Amino acid sequence: MTATSMRTHLCGELREAHAGSRVVLCGWIARRREHGEHLAFLDLRDHSGTVQAVVDASVDARSEWVVRIEGTVAARPEGTRNDQLATGAVEIVDCAVEVLNEAEPPAFPVDSRADAVDETVRLRHRYLDLRRERMQRNLRLRASVNAAIRGAMAGQGFVEVETPMLMPSTPEGAREFLVPSRKEPGAFYALPQSPQLWKQLLMVAGTDRYYQIARCLRDEDLRADRQYEFTQLDAEMSFVDVDDVLAAIGAAVTAAATAATGSAPPPIERITWREAMERFGSDKPDLRFGLELVELTGIFSATEFKAFAGAPSIKGIRVPAADLPEAASAGRGRLDALTDRAKQLGAKGLVWVKVAADGGLESPVAKFLSETERAALVAAMGAVPGDLLLVVADEWSTTCEVLGQLRNDLARPPVHEGPYRYVWVVEFPLFVGVNAQTGRPQPGHHPFCHPHPDDIDRLESDPMSVRALAYDLVLNGWELGSGSIRIHEPELQRRVFRHLGIADDEADRRFGFFLQPFRHGAPPHGGFAFGIDRLVAILAGEENIREVIAFPKLQSGADPMTGAPTPVADAQLGELGIRTLPRPAR
Repeated sequence: MTATSMRTHLCGELREAHAGSRVVLCGWIARRREHGEHLAFLDLRDHSGTVQAVVDASVDARSEWVVRIEGTVAARPEGTRNDQLATGAVEIVDCAVEVLNEAEPPAFPVDSRADAVDETVRLRHRYLDLRRERMQRNLRLRASVNAAIRGAMAGQGFVEVETPMLMPSTPEGAREFLVPSRKEPGAFYALPQSPQLWKQLLMVAGTDRYYQIARCLRDEDLRADRQYEFTQLDAEMSFVDVDDVLAAIGAAVTAAATAATGSAPPPIERITWREAMERFGSDKPDLRFGLELVELTGIFSATEFKAFAGAPSIKGIRVPAADLPEAASAGRGRLDALTDRAKQLGAKGLVWVKVAADGGLESPVAKFLSETERAALVAAMGAVPGDLLLVVADEWSTTCEVLGQLRNDLARPPVHEGPYRYVWVVEFPLFVGVNAQTGRPQPGHHPFCHPHPDDIDRLESDPMSVRALAYDLVLNGWELGSGSIRIHEPELQRRVFRHLGIADDEADRRFGFFLQPFRHGAPPHGGFAFGIDRLVAILAGEENIREVIAFPKLQSGADPMTGAPTPVADAQLGELGIRTLPRPAR
């Protein structure tokens, strides 16, 4: 219903079919234009759109004033229609204007011109910025996505449960926001990085299928796809395997995308983590473009070229001249810049090879390669004259990651452009890397992921080779979220903790409230969480999640509108038993 005691219609819903109707509209004056001595045109705006009202020139109504207009809908005179406006075929005439509230001149134009305004200014006056059509559209698209997600989850038998915002501190790979306890000086709550522990306990409690559109917080550096506060679909299911979880979450994602775009996305593809790294050099692969990594190690197994000899992994990417003329026909300065970039990313170096018009190879290293190696390189890469070949020889992970980043640097389109390519990345490593301080493995996702059943027998003998029943959802190179089948056996959980350097007594102290219930009959279970901010940003055609969040923080973490974070009075700190240290000198 759009009618209220103050209005009969919304501004953006009037059409030629309403001609002759007497209507009452409320909104803000988007623009005033004088028409001779006696008439003025007022563009009246609300969240639904804008409509033109013809008023007496004596009416005092200015930009961003809040008004109520009563008048008659009339077809616009021939030659005055505005086809770029949904209401452009009509206008309101015989108007009576009531000023509901005057307004100071806005800090910036409340229209598309504000896109060029400094973001700090926009966020300082976010209440004005949100009046714009773009921002209203984004917020309403987000609401549609949330509604579709709720419908999809409820339709699959999930129960919506709210979990606590104040919880004990737990390690999840990012810094937590801590909340001091007034009643227990020196003790702290943590704000949830996710409802991970609570939702697993709900499975122990027999809830069977839980979901929540959850607010989560992480004290980590902000960027285009990250904020301190974020919103995610959080879900957990009992008596399931990986396929069950992916099917349920896939249904919610499909419903959300359909609600936002009007059409269902293609089926979500699936690849293993190993394949993603081998082909795309990333665990967040963007499938919209080529430049896939090509395996070259075997070609150079007996090479005499020192940079390749004995390298554990050699891979390359082919940059087609037709697709990337700037890179493929690059001069020496551009090629040196690519080499520098590879070194910044951790590679020892980068070999570049141009394929000449006659099929020969132009490269500083060509003379060090045998004729057989040169021919095999061209064949393996599928190279043709004009192509540029980029080759890295290093440790497997370095080779993949460096070429994967170069691939993105050279060819990746903006995240919202092109087709939507969703992909499940499955079978992540259970452990990744070693903690420099403890010398212990680090969890690939979090400490509660279930090892792959085919790999459990190697948990002690070769832990770094163990796969997890863990999976990520990626859209156009942005990770939307992650999940796993959980460890439901207490002894297996302790084995994993021990690998992370968490002894049994420490595990009991830190996770006792979580581990103890698992001794009382925990079902096999798994779940997932994906970022709604990120999904909505892509579906809305935005490069930054701040554009789909009503009141975001700047990249610095500051809120220009409220001034947060702000100091608090010494009396408040005293109640909490807290003293602050002086700021370090800059």
